[in-house]
Amino acid sequence: MKASDIMTAAVVSVGPADTVQHAAELMVKHRVSALPVVETGGKLVGMVSEGDLLHREETHTEKKRSWWLELVTGYETRAKEYVKAFGLHVRDVMTPGAVTVGESASLAEIAEILETKHIKRVPVLRGNSIVGIVSRANLVQAIASLPRLVVPESNPDDAGIRAKVMSELHKQRWAPGSTANVVVHNGVVHLWGTVFTANERNAIHVVVERIAGVRGLQDHMMYYVPPAILV
Repeated sequence: MKASDIMTAAVVSVGPADTVQHAAELMVKHRVSALPVVETGGKLVGMVSEGDLLHREETHTEKKRSWWLELVTGYETRAKEYVKAFGLHVRDVMTPGAVTVGESASLAEIAEILETKHIKRVPVLRGNSIVGIVSRANLVQAIASLPRLVVPESNPDDAGIRAKVMSELHKQRWAPGSTANVVVHNGVVHLWGTVFTANERNAIHVVVERIAGVRGLQDHMMYYVPPAILV
């Protein structure tokens, strides 16, 4: 899948000259937490989100400091905060610029951007024009839309299951290939050996659960205990 397969195409946007109240009304009406800010020619110039409206004079949530903190806060910061709290137009409160992707961006690329940039959504561009938005919710919807894994009802091939589990474990750098052993009986995977961490144990479980034909999992693995050092 790529961005164009899961994006929300009906993009609601505002202009830099629109009022802050108009932007807030659109967010409420369309149940979105952010809006792209687009100039008359269609150029994306920024985003305005709920976070940008967090400290506003209308709700008496503008930032207030004690007198001594006010003294050590620079004029530039105070001026910027004043515009953010009292500005009347979207251009006053928006976050200028925006991280964007193209229509062919993979879901892996988008997920990486959302995580590393600490953002909840990313505009999708065709040339210089915005054609959609992919949000974290869209990624969740993509997972929910996938067909469910159907486990075959026929008798599982125990040897085949074991081979697949072992093969997958050997591909993973985190897997203790030399200490983990797999025994399969009637589709039930029995794990034996030693693990070093709970995360490692959980990862091995995930490997097993993703193998078609597995009907159950029995974990007999033990945590590694380093030998005592005699002084």
